[in-house]
Amino acid sequence: MKPGATAVTIVSALGVIGCQTVELDHDQPARLVSGDTDSQATLQATVDAALGTHVTLSATALTDSSLLTIENRPPPTMDNPVPQGREMSLPIQFRLVRNGSDCILVRQSDRTRHLLDNTDCTPE
Repeated sequence: MKPGATAVTIVSALGVIGCQTVELDHDQPARLVSGDTDSQATLQATVDAALGTHVTLSATALTDSSLLTIENRPPPTMDNPVPQGREMSLPIQFRLVRNGSDCILVRQSDRTRHLLDNTDCTPE
């Protein structure tokens, strides 16, 4: 490869990376415009897929705040199939953000992003 071509490739790659970084800067904390059934179903499916298990969400989840907190349940055991008490590990948190016209659910612990299709949100 010619030296000039290598420089163009590097500059092009940096341009793409730079554009992705700029897009993240446009994230604004947001909340769902309404808790309609389509939005709630999309949110439920997205959270379930992100966690790899079904969780119970409130019908008003993310309508008052951009932060969704999911408390951990103590795992059942043979001696205690329905455990009571506090789980001391940190809860799982997601933040709803708006980037352009997209509503994106961001897991706070690892910053993974999940696009919420067919969902309307408004900046907080």
